[in-house]
Amino acid sequence: MIISANEVKRRGVSILEKYLKKGEEIYITIRGKKKFVVLPVEEYERLKEAELESFIRQAEEDYKEGRYIVESAEEHFKRLGL
Repeated sequence: MIISANEVKRRGVSILEKYLKKGEEIYITIRGKKKFVVLPVEEYERLKEAELESFIRQAEEDYKEGRYIVESAEEHFKRLGL
């Protein structure tokens, strides 16, 4: 569903709840351009969990392939320019 920011201002959270109950994500537009996405919390958490699982798989693969550096915290910060 696509709705304008003005529509959200006029109708409030109730319009968001209406479409979220249907399981739809909502795109909010400003001046005709998509600016925000509103999702049900469960969907957002599922996406964040999938992202985390992907990072973990990549880290495990990097470790198995020897793509890592052993260094002190001080060396690490220096390498990062901090």
